[in-house]
Amino acid sequence: MSGLFRRLADDIGSDWRLKARPSQLPPAGSWTVWLMLSGRGFGKTRAGAEWINLQIRDSCSRLALVGATAADVRDIMVEGESGILACSPDHNRPEYQPGLRRLTWPNGAIATCYSADEPDRLRGPQHDGAWCDEIASWRYPDAWDMLMLGLRIGRNPRVVATTTPRPVKLIRNLLAREGKDVVVSRGRTIENAANLAPAFLNEIMRRYEGTRLGRQELDAEVLEDVPGALWQREWIDRDRVTTAPELRRVVVAIDPAMSTNEGSDETGIIVAGIGGDGHGYVVDDLSGRYQPQAWATRAIEAYRRREADRIVAEVNSGGEMVQATLRTVDPNVGFLAVHASRGKVIRAESVAALYEQGKVHHVGALSVLEDQLCGFTSDFDRGRAGYSPDRLDALVWALSDLMVKMYDTEPLVVKPIIVTGPPGGIDGPYGPFSHPGW
Repeated sequence: MSGLFRRLADDIGSDWRLKARPSQLPPAGSWTVWLMLSGRGFGKTRAGAEWINLQIRDSCSRLALVGATAADVRDIMVEGESGILACSPDHNRPEYQPGLRRLTWPNGAIATCYSADEPDRLRGPQHDGAWCDEIASWRYPDAWDMLMLGLRIGRNPRVVATTTPRPVKLIRNLLAREGKDVVVSRGRTIENAANLAPAFLNEIMRRYEGTRLGRQELDAEVLEDVPGALWQREWIDRDRVTTAPELRRVVVAIDPAMSTNEGSDETGIIVAGIGGDGHGYVVDDLSGRYQPQAWATRAIEAYRRREADRIVAEVNSGGEMVQATLRTVDPNVGFLAVHASRGKVIRAESVAALYEQGKVHHVGALSVLEDQLCGFTSDFDRGRAGYSPDRLDALVWALSDLMVKMYDTEPLVVKPIIVTGPPGGIDGPYGPFSHPGW
């Protein structure tokens, strides 16, 4: 009898419905997709994990957990502070088998982990429920289509999608179905203030409240294209591809941050190439906040992995420091220093024109980069926007080197460079190894 009471107490203590805010609970009625758009720190991960536990109690037996990457599924959805393992009651906690990518509950129910970076893994498996996290950041939205095609067993297969909003095509399509088979919940960061560290809340509010980025990241607004923006999402969506063709030339472009403080800018790192059709292909966005050694390592790893011709880096502020940092990681890396002798807007306009003409293709979705592109105007103000467009800057340098050639170059080399690259050498428009930047 005491064991029964302990289990009853465990059930009551872990009953999410007694703790959650109304906006974190599953909506009533008939629906297939519950789209939860919320700001950072709102509690959407906890809501998703608790919804999975509810499906287990309601006799679902084959669930899917889909995140932007395999690491996100493991670190956030399964093992995170608000993930499934942390939210499950003691008597009904699943066994996590990372090697098999699955969780197994005492009643035999199974949840399989998938990465949206690998859509084909969802081709074939059947599920009666799914939790998808941060769908606005998925590199390959095809993963959503593959998942939905497999959602075909059970009495009432449903999906909950938790995400910070971005006006990407997948989010727009789901919002267009609101009131039909999609229900939408919205939540702001400030609603969960009681459960957030005061230091985090104060800092994030100080930096982003009242900015355009804050409206998206804190208030969960789906922001449309900025009037007068140099890029339009329509162009990017129109010319997006899932894979790049064989590329004649590849460059890694860096727009380095000049400080490493907590509030410093990101270092933009973009990998792009030019195909035999003369079109540009943006294949990777590796940008982030890094120490100098870290961004140099990340860039050179991409340079080697993609067999790039060279690294292109803006050196207006950093001077020889940029090249010196790269050389500490690889003394023989092919490198071209570029100087912003013309204004940011003038450089960007030439590259934006290539997008408008359908000559540039993004490989998969590069959501943060695309946000910067579609928010950039001729009178861009980083204070109002809440960020510096470092990814955009790196993209412009990459495509300028590949397709525009509009900037002045000045080699910062004091001794001959031994260039490594793909077999057969580098055959650019100036002939093998003959660009004035070498």
